Amino acid sequence: MEDRWLSVEEIAQYLGVSTDTVYLWLNKKGMPGHRPGKLWRFKTAEVDEWVKSSTEKKTIKPTQKKRSKK
Repeated sequence: MEDRWLSVEEIAQYLGVSTDTVYLWLNKKGMPGHRPGKLWRFKTAEVDEWVKSSTEKKTIKPTQKKRSKK
């Protein structure tokens, strides 16, 4: 299967987010994208790897129960 370049609208649909979210991730989160001219283009393999590495970096901290004073 050919890994073609996707537009902002297509990658947003692929990820299930809005186009505004895609632009936010490009500017603030380092989402991989290429801009050969005026328009952004994306490879799904690069975006998939970015999503995977972003979720692996997040760690869930266990909650500590507060002990009540008696």
